[in-house]
Amino acid sequence: MDKAIIGVVGAGTMGQGIAQVASTNNHRVYLYDAYPDQLGKARHALRKILQRQVEKGRMGQDQVNGIMKRIHFVDDLTNFDQCRLAIEAVPEDPEIKKDVLMRLEGIVPRRGLLATNTSSLSIASLSEALKKPGRFLGTHFFNPAPVIPLVEIVPGLSTTGKAIKAVRRLIDDWDKTTVLSKDTPGFIVNRVARPFYNEAIRQYEEGVADVPTIDWAMKELGGFRMGPFELMDFIGQDVNYKVTETIFKEFFYDPRFKPSLTQKRMVEAEQLGQKSGMGFYNYGEDANNPEPTRDREIGQTIVHRILAMLINEAADAVFMNVATVEEVDLAMTKGGQYPKGLLRWADDIGLREVLDRITRLQTEYREDRYRPNPLLKRKVRNGETFY
Repeated sequence: MDKAIIGVVGAGTMGQGIAQVASTNNHRVYLYDAYPDQLGKARHALRKILQRQVEKGRMGQDQVNGIMKRIHFVDDLTNFDQCRLAIEAVPEDPEIKKDVLMRLEGIVPRRGLLATNTSSLSIASLSEALKKPGRFLGTHFFNPAPVIPLVEIVPGLSTTGKAIKAVRRLIDDWDKTTVLSKDTPGFIVNRVARPFYNEAIRQYEEGVADVPTIDWAMKELGGFRMGPFELMDFIGQDVNYKVTETIFKEFFYDPRFKPSLTQKRMVEAEQLGQKSGMGFYNYGEDANNPEPTRDREIGQTIVHRILAMLINEAADAVFMNVATVEEVDLAMTKGGQYPKGLLRWADDIGLREVLDRITRLQTEYREDRYRPNPLLKRKVRNGETFY
């Protein structure tokens, strides 16, 4: 599939990013959108992003011109009749995605492959729309696609081994880090990362600490690039809540993924974070957000609790064969931008200590939310480590 023609459906932020990545790697790209105005906005946005790279000395003008020249902005899907890989990146609505995939199946040549950029929808459910789902799979890029190195490769029940290898080889050649994930709610990153948000909100609700203090603890003491509340505001409270809600529902309402009433109320009030000007923080011009309480003892309590829950979820991903130990850690460092792989981190802390932290939470709260994972318990019992 070397220098194959790539098709991308949906000229929003993700579609633009994927098109940029493919074109940067010298592929001819067809970027489709049903709305001509959106195509114009996408062309302008991409040019602006790339010119910024020139200003920062990261690209030359000739390189920018070449990238833009290889991207063809089209409003007719028949242009995809030469594509070896077509990726849909339309909104997270299963019916819209199925409609796009059905149309693509009749246009993309037989040897071509079809992919979805969904972050949370079932690949199996989307494949139901196709007559021959063997060439279809998930390719979950992270936003911004040109910057975040991770891509989760997610086969459906019918995806052929040949299709998996071909797509993974192609995307690896784009200087991306690919990990293979089972078709499970949230795949690897969005599933394992739920406690980063949920347990932070839970501690805020309980009055353990306020928002800036929890964020300070996770950054200063935990080593994370952004605190959970900062990150939720950046992502958008509506988007973050929807992912949590979807995973909770898809896991048959498992308490481990139970959404927060606090976040639900914020979404209802349209306090969505940076994009609305108000979230857990105020983003207005005259905003005066409170400073954190830099108490290291409280901070360690916060970090220990969130980290124990993250490790427990990472262990569960391995236990349920979502991915290998190595790929779970790779996903969280490359996609989640975590300071260290969670299972490597668990070994460094000591698995018995991690298990003790979770067990204490379960004893105190008597909630299934805090049940220790069987794999973690087994390793402690047998004196084993993850690495």
